[in-house]
Amino acid sequence: MSALRKPIESPTPRSVTPLPGRRVVPMQRRSARRRPSRQYRGVTTETLLKVMVNGVLSAAAIATLSNLFPYYWSQQAKLQEIRNQVQATEQEVAELQKNFNRSFDPTQAGSVMQEQSGRLAPNQRRVVLTNENPQ
Repeated sequence: MSALRKPIESPTPRSVTPLPGRRVVPMQRRSARRRPSRQYRGVTTETLLKVMVNGVLSAAAIATLSNLFPYYWSQQAKLQEIRNQVQATEQEVAELQKNFNRSFDPTQAGSVMQEQSGRLAPNQRRVVLTNENPQ
């Protein structure tokens, strides 16, 4: 239905008449190349300066980190080596503790003395195996 309606006619253009006491200033032609107005020049300069300072700070941070990574990796290698040594020492301490407890066990005191001195109890004889068939 809207297609059947008549188009609304625009009002006739009015002529521009200056108000009394006011001067009409003709509009200046805009040049093809627009320059930014002076009011934005300070903001633009400040923003550009901020970007440059942040870039310099970022470059310094990246350079510092690139120098710290090799140091970090060498410290991690040393730490791993120390952990391995601690683990080996813990095993050795556990074995020594076991032998220490065995040395002070009254039921095994005789066998410990025999191992350390090489003497036999009076009721034992030394057995030496020999090969009688030399071939």
